[in-house]
Amino acid sequence: MREVPKTLSIAVTTPGSSGPSGAPSSAGRQASLEDIHLDQFLKTSNYEDTVKQLDIYYGIVKRQLLRFQSPITGLFPIMSTDHEVGSVRDSVYCAAAVWSLYQAYRRIDDDRGKSYELGQSTVKCMRGILECWVKQARRVEVFKQRQSNQYALHGKFHLHTGEVIYADEAYNHLQIDLVSLYIIFLVQMITSGLQIIYTQDEVAFVQNLVYYVERAYRTPDFGMWERGSKYNNGTPEIHASSIGMAKSALEAINGCNLFGEKGASWSVVYVDIDAHNRNRSIFETMLPRESSSKGVDSSLLLTLSFPAFASHEERLVEQTKHNVITRLRGKRGFKRFSRDGFLSKLEDKDRRYYHIGELKDFEGHECEWPLFFIQMIIDGVFKSNPEQIEEYQNELRNCLHTDVNGDPVVTMYYAPDGEGSYVRSPSQTLFLWGQSMFIIAQLLTAGLLHINELDPIRRYLPSYNRPRRAGRYSAFQGKAVDDKYTGTATDLVVQIVLIAESQRLQAMMATYGIQTQTPHEVEPVQIWSSTELIKVYQHLGVNSKVGLSGRPGRPVGSLGTSKVYRICGMTVLCYPLIFEVSDFYLYRDMALLIDDIKTELQFVGKYWRLSGRPTVCLLIREEHMRDPQFKEMLDLMAMLKKGYCDGMKVRIGRLQNLISSSCIEHLDFVNQSNLSYNENAFVQINHEYIGYQSLTDVPKALTYIEQKTSLDHFKHKPTHEIIEKMRNTESIYCLCQLWGILLEREGANFEVNGLSVNQALTQLYHRAGSLRYWRAVRYCSSLLHHIVDSISPFITTVLVNGKELTVGVIGQKETNFDKPMTPAEIQNVMYTTVQPYNVIQAVLQQEVVLYCGRLIATNPSMFRGILKIRIGWVLEAMRLYLQMSGQESIDLENLSPYQVRILLQKVLTVSEWAAEEKLTTLQRRQLEGCLCRVPKHFYNKIWEILQRTQGITTQGHLLPTVPTLTNMSRGEITFSLLVEETLMCIDCPERRQITVELLCIIATILNRNPELHFKQALDIDDILSEAFAMYCKDNNIERQNDNNMTPFYALYYTESTGYLARAAVNKVLQGGALSTLDENGFSNGGDQMHDETCHVS
Repeated sequence: MREVPKTLSIAVTTPGSSGPSGAPSSAGRQASLEDIHLDQFLKTSNYEDTVKQLDIYYGIVKRQLLRFQSPITGLFPIMSTDHEVGSVRDSVYCAAAVWSLYQAYRRIDDDRGKSYELGQSTVKCMRGILECWVKQARRVEVFKQRQSNQYALHGKFHLHTGEVIYADEAYNHLQIDLVSLYIIFLVQMITSGLQIIYTQDEVAFVQNLVYYVERAYRTPDFGMWERGSKYNNGTPEIHASSIGMAKSALEAINGCNLFGEKGASWSVVYVDIDAHNRNRSIFETMLPRESSSKGVDSSLLLTLSFPAFASHEERLVEQTKHNVITRLRGKRGFKRFSRDGFLSKLEDKDRRYYHIGELKDFEGHECEWPLFFIQMIIDGVFKSNPEQIEEYQNELRNCLHTDVNGDPVVTMYYAPDGEGSYVRSPSQTLFLWGQSMFIIAQLLTAGLLHINELDPIRRYLPSYNRPRRAGRYSAFQGKAVDDKYTGTATDLVVQIVLIAESQRLQAMMATYGIQTQTPHEVEPVQIWSSTELIKVYQHLGVNSKVGLSGRPGRPVGSLGTSKVYRICGMTVLCYPLIFEVSDFYLYRDMALLIDDIKTELQFVGKYWRLSGRPTVCLLIREEHMRDPQFKEMLDLMAMLKKGYCDGMKVRIGRLQNLISSSCIEHLDFVNQSNLSYNENAFVQINHEYIGYQSLTDVPKALTYIEQKTSLDHFKHKPTHEIIEKMRNTESIYCLCQLWGILLEREGANFEVNGLSVNQALTQLYHRAGSLRYWRAVRYCSSLLHHIVDSISPFITTVLVNGKELTVGVIGQKETNFDKPMTPAEIQNVMYTTVQPYNVIQAVLQQEVVLYCGRLIATNPSMFRGILKIRIGWVLEAMRLYLQMSGQESIDLENLSPYQVRILLQKVLTVSEWAAEEKLTTLQRRQLEGCLCRVPKHFYNKIWEILQRTQGITTQGHLLPTVPTLTNMSRGEITFSLLVEETLMCIDCPERRQITVELLCIIATILNRNPELHFKQALDIDDILSEAFAMYCKDNNIERQNDNNMTPFYALYYTESTGYLARAAVNKVLQGGALSTLDENGFSNGGDQMHDETCHVS
């Protein structure tokens, strides 16, 4: 038997002590973490002993890893006995282990060629994966536009040919975290000095891999375990681990030169800072959950610790790790997630997917994986936590055995046999991922490898502590808050440049003491629209040989437009998206624009993570000057001039003075031939006379008022009568309706007096817009099938905050948004689900979706208790509030966009102002019922009621106990949505709300009387009817029928609670039964209550 170093028998020298292996003292490790001279740490007490130990590890790596590497492709299999399937994930981890030994050997003067061999074996593997993927470049190209499994890069290839081995329908290839993992290790290895990328074609491909992972935050995938939802039914879902890996990959590769130190400007990779920010914020929103079906998952250990180190928010990281350890740790390893049937003795190995309800069978039979003990050892080394290292080494010792060579082998998994023992995975095969991690852990704990060698780009450190990458490209930095670093400087100043469209406007602004610059004055700096920047970025990553186009035409967000760009010798500043003149009408509302400017500045200040200050360009157009609310814009400018915007530090200055402190991005990939000078720059308007000395001189837009008249009866009249009516009407809204009838009947190209229907509607739209006549604006916008700019990210924001969205008119079919959608899909839904029943709501509902996305990002508490935001019902709540506040005459459809936003905020915060505005109990129930808001722990209470009854029935709809409790678990969003769906079967909002109150009362009664349960289903209508009868009897009211229970709904909460409780108790006494044993077969004690807010859909 070969001599094995002491660490391999897990009698390991921890970083806190010094031992035979020459491991450093804890003082030495601490010094290294503070970057005190590394050589002190690297010196081992006995050079020969170090060489000897490294040589032993070299033998192990050769026998346990490199022996199974394909000599042709460089790929590794999952198991040592597999000679056909090469796995990308396992190959990356094997390459990482070989590379880590290469790194350890680099401090040895004469390694007799071992270091070179190890380095080249790593390169061969990483290039092998790259070559397999380059063959699938066409998939990457399509995936950039449509993120779905059929266009995903494959995760498994033929081990020796590199060809496709599993078709798309035979295997779940879509794993965003896998591509991200590859990118992270690619950057680590290049930084260590390995040459992995050889040609410009490969540089272009890696740039496109960045585009591939950028949208992880909105791409449901199959995750690290290649199964998607825990139900294992082929459904992908959004995984926190995938988003976290993507976030880390984007941070790692931003500004990285793929040719290493010998690289040129065209071998640099660029990252969209806004895509990174979306991944970051959504990842941290989802934690500590993994996905909608998995409350906790061991994959998060690999995401939050080595190799990704995806977050440095200490509280979140510790909370997530604590969840994983307390709920998934077993005697022989960690479970991957609860009810995981993979490789358990109960799993049918001949079936790919599980049957409905089968999941509950796996509870308590999940396999335990020693791999995660190793992960916790590595995590302990990075955190300098000797106790953690020792604890998990002791656990791991029980999971090791030796092979025929005497080398230590980590058991792949242990499957519980149902009788308190475990069945070990077959010992004659090696699980290469586990062996790789074991070798890395051993090198670290033996002091042969330093964490800075395993992580050369210092992912384990917060960004402010990482070495600054010298060069021309933007780099992520950290933020300090109260001496505790979490991202950018505490006193971050957002720089503001005010650009006036003309000298006339500039002169007028100057009379109010606001200094602006015109486009001529900032020359040679050019002011661009962000759409021009999109065109420039489309040249990044283009490669016709491989068949790749550049960056997809995704909008440049607020952070991207806050950089100063150097492009082909030009200096360029872009104005944000909110200043774009778009087809959609929101840009016409000055109050909304003012609010958006404040939001924009707050957003940039809060989420800026780059070195250098953000520079925001505020564009003032002459059209703004004519707006009746331009005075409010001047007030905003005056506030900014004082240096603050809602608590955020700002600095208005001349662009030439601000550039030196700005964040500057050099777009070196652009050729002069790619640019067309004439179209790019924002053009100044020149007037012969610079007039308008003050606002009183400016002709204001008129306020237009007309009566709302419906012309529905014209739908049945002949076309010539409609044309005649057009000639004789002045009303804009009437004209909108008449042209709309012609559009439906004759089509968009039908002409009247040489004007097509489409042209006429567009003219009407602009005319109504200039008059701020919002009803007509919305009507025309809907007929022209307009869609809100960048609506997709706002829907995604709502989804990842644990909510779902539905659109549709009340009483008609609603469409559910439970996964991210493309703008084209959203447009299709709006104009097929909503417009046929209400023309204006097709755009009004888009507005509300947009505002919900904005509000939930900044004020998530507004949506507390609301699981599904039903836009039709939200509009109903807004309409009801207008009635309650004595504003019946105000038409919701004619409010300005800003007024709609304020009204939305009002109804969402009803609990805050209900008492102050003296809202009656009935009115409050109506508003909360429209929103279907429920109290904390409500869905947990429903679970407990179902455990003690045969189901819950209301308005003819049954929520059954079986199979609900067998198929689902308490903490998952699917169960909560099922309950919400049941409540929404109740048409009357106040009845819906009182039903919620009743269910809480019943849950309390059952909780206080554990011996009670119901023999039948719980009939909510029956109990409400009895409560109403009691009320009528007590108050001598003649009870006509139960259709009008308004007096009961109007009762104070204390009174209604009394009646509901009495009726519920009566029901229990009539239909209940006393029992010490739950006849339903559901244990009340076995299902632990997990109050988890699900942050993902």
